[in-house]
Amino acid sequence: MPATKKKRVNVRRPDVMEAVQAEVEKHYRSAVVEKLRKSGGSLTIGKTTVRLAQQFGFCYGVERAIDLAYASRRVFPEQEIYLIGEIIHNPEVNRQLAEMGIKTLPWQEMNEQYEELGEEDVVIVPAFGAPTEFMNKLADKGCYVIDTTCGDVMKVWRRVRDYAKSGVTSIIHGKKGHEETRATASRALGQDGSGHYLVVLTLAEIDYVCDYIRNGGDSAAFLTKFEGATSPGFDPEEHLRQVGVANQTTMLKSETEEIQRRVRHAIQDRDGEDTNFRVFDTICGATQERQDALFQMLTAPMDILLVVGGYNSSNTSHLVEIGAEKLPTFFIRDASCLHSLETISHFDLHQKSEVTTDAPSGLLSEGPLTIGVTAGASCPNNLIEATILRAFELRGVDREAVMNA
Repeated sequence: MPATKKKRVNVRRPDVMEAVQAEVEKHYRSAVVEKLRKSGGSLTIGKTTVRLAQQFGFCYGVERAIDLAYASRRVFPEQEIYLIGEIIHNPEVNRQLAEMGIKTLPWQEMNEQYEELGEEDVVIVPAFGAPTEFMNKLADKGCYVIDTTCGDVMKVWRRVRDYAKSGVTSIIHGKKGHEETRATASRALGQDGSGHYLVVLTLAEIDYVCDYIRNGGDSAAFLTKFEGATSPGFDPEEHLRQVGVANQTTMLKSETEEIQRRVRHAIQDRDGEDTNFRVFDTICGATQERQDALFQMLTAPMDILLVVGGYNSSNTSHLVEIGAEKLPTFFIRDASCLHSLETISHFDLHQKSEVTTDAPSGLLSEGPLTIGVTAGASCPNNLIEATILRAFELRGVDREAVMNA
């Protein structure tokens, strides 16, 4: 039987959104962040300077997703509302939704909760999107769907679908277990499921792929290396003949561009031309802006950089990587990670866990200190404010002094 049409509903009604905007502003607005914006992103009190990147925090896609999630509770005040995974990668935002009674559905695989959905239930699709099999299940169940998928993500989906129609394999630069990459990979299979994809994360992995494109190799070893990162029935001998590069929209721009360059050269070396190679820019504008703004901020001297955001946020982790190339950089969840002048808890990208380490000696000195602050696209302004206030507090400057400066 054909799938039931998903019941989509417009929750962005003027009366609803007026109340939503007030609620969102109450939860996430920051007077301190606005103050720094107006002062050109820098505030000096005594011997302490805090510099804020020109682009940081919530992007349009994240704001839209949060607005829609808040609006869903107002439009459906009595009904069960579910969210596939997390609306965005920020614990504070997801906590607020949980307090509204919005329940979580698993995002890695479907379970009996999906089977129990009914026609009166409401399901929110997160900003990352969801794989096609999840969307088909919602259609089968006939429940209401609030789709907050980011427009930049959907642009990638359109392109990988085009690749599939043309018999072109999508090489997706991303994290194979990330919600967005899984959703994109499902679209790379095409409408009839005959398309193919390969997910790569590092330059070392793409070098392995490029060597195979140029010289061939052991297909069994290739599939073992990329276990869990290829489409069903993937055959490197066949499915690396025509390739197109796409990416998870929150990856490091320079790394995606390097992957594109290396794959193009491998195709040229094999074929003598690049007609079997396709590419387009799929890094989202907000990700680029935040990365570019950090590169610009790093041109001036700073003693320490604090990057605020959820530890599972891909775009935030890339800001950490950029900062760490230049100066002591700490990936913190929120201001509570700044314990004292001596210790900071932060997420270590290599260990993939939170660690507590000694703060840079500059924090302990009485001399001048410049602290840089930035945040990923899923971090609300209130958490950025709390970080700025805590940084000043550790240097003996209270909130009142910051607000009156």
